Amino acid sequence: MARRYDTRTTIFSPEGRLYQVEYAMEAISHAGTCLGILASDGILIAAEKRNIHKLLDDQVLTEKIYRLSDNIACTVAGITADANILINRLRYWAAEYKLSFGEPMPVEQLVQTLCNEKQRYTQIGGKRPFGVSLLYIGWDQHYGYQLYQSDPSGNYTGWKATCIGNNHQAAVSLLKQEYKEPDLAGAKKLAVKILSKTLDVKVAAEKIEMAVLTRRGDRTVVEQLPLAEMAALIKEHEEREKEAEAEAQAQAEAAAKKQ
Repeated sequence: MARRYDTRTTIFSPEGRLYQVEYAMEAISHAGTCLGILASDGILIAAEKRNIHKLLDDQVLTEKIYRLSDNIACTVAGITADANILINRLRYWAAEYKLSFGEPMPVEQLVQTLCNEKQRYTQIGGKRPFGVSLLYIGWDQHYGYQLYQSDPSGNYTGWKATCIGNNHQAAVSLLKQEYKEPDLAGAKKLAVKILSKTLDVKVAAEKIEMAVLTRRGDRTVVEQLPLAEMAALIKEHEEREKEAEAEAQAQAEAAAKKQ
């Protein structure tokens, strides 16, 4: 049935579905995992760095977290070429707004501007939707710290914690259970825990990229975590997991003895 309705972006199926948009979402679900966590004193985003070929240079084209303006950054999951186009547009709109009005562009306004562009590509013949989802983090004087997600359909939502990319459903399910409005220190530990359980490979400092957005005085600062700090977080998590396993095993043995 889908073959009759998926040749054009603008054709609805009898069930009211736009198959090209759904195909774009499917492409994103196979991309590297990206997650964002809103903390009481800032925002954290983390992204999986996938090396798709062992001969690729790890130092080239591995960036997963992008600075958009003085107060906004983002991470992407999906087709890299599409992401580069959208990031360039976001940076242009943010710079144009600051030049025109003399202040940073509000976070939601920038997200909405890009989503309007994304939505145009779902109803114009001869174009396809962008195969990219983005997580945006930012701060402005209107709503403080903010975390948004946008989809190929042009829809966007605000979150306390969310995940896009590979195994995103499992990650969101874990976030529902574990998220308790942490500070940044707790958000870092939670991010490592989620990634360790959802990535297809063993979590390692070289496999992920992590950054935090905070306020220092009257400035918004985006800082990428160094490899040493991420390695320490991962080691701490592994030690906690071993302790939890040992405790669970001891309890099981004690229960077996009682029986």
